[in-house]
Amino acid sequence: MKKYALIGHPLGHSMSPLIHEKLFDYSGLSDCTYELVDIAPEELLSSPERLREFSGLNVTIPHKQAVISLTDELGESALRYNSVNCIDNKNGRLIGYNTDCDGFVRSAERLPLGGKVAILGCGGVGRMIAIEVARHGGTITLAVIPQDVKTAQALVTEILEKCPGTSIRIELISELNGCFDLLINATPVGMFPKVDACAVSDKVIEDCGSVFDVIYNPKETLLMKKARAMGKTAVGGAAMLVYQAVRAHEIWYGAEFDDGYVDQIILEVEDAVEAMNKRDA
Repeated sequence: MKKYALIGHPLGHSMSPLIHEKLFDYSGLSDCTYELVDIAPEELLSSPERLREFSGLNVTIPHKQAVISLTDELGESALRYNSVNCIDNKNGRLIGYNTDCDGFVRSAERLPLGGKVAILGCGGVGRMIAIEVARHGGTITLAVIPQDVKTAQALVTEILEKCPGTSIRIELISELNGCFDLLINATPVGMFPKVDACAVSDKVIEDCGSVFDVIYNPKETLLMKKARAMGKTAVGGAAMLVYQAVRAHEIWYGAEFDDGYVDQIILEVEDAVEAMNKRDA
């Protein structure tokens, strides 16, 4: 029996078991198990051999950087972001990858990443998304709150080093205006239980062509609701969550999945999130 797991701390509610069990079922791998393993930061570094008990791992907060020192090798995606969220145990060698970027790009493949893009937030996920948009040739406006301006400036420097020639500027979210092909929310504004919050005004939404929200709880944020009511395409974070898991299975054992099946998992995740919220209400 092959063992797989998600490690992090604290884990709380997670959609990972649902997603990965569905992916193993599709692949006909009934001998694979997937579990949640809560590991405190001090425990992670004090018992590194524990990771080798698993055939593959997903990694979440707060271990995405700390786990790097425990790997034997890093894939290109992990080197690009200095962040690991997937580990493959290849005959005892731990190889780290970043599949968050794959999850974003695949879930946003129908959106104009190479156009004029406004990104709300510049934290961990915002940084990854900004770099991916730059890699796709997009013109970027980083919209941030005042206390994040220095972080945004550092990100601009990093992007220009990785993708020379990128057109990128910083603006305060409160002053964001103009027309954009794509508006991306990479902040927690609108996340359950504060579902009545929206990071930008209706005018900003009206002036954008489409919307991507990294939040998957709720399945439809207020930002997405407003955009769809205006007739715009809006994609939520559940797709990104599922596609980063799909990429992990491709790495672990060369899996291939039907797009329709992946779409069905996305819908099941959204339904599971809604059911969880009703229980917790």
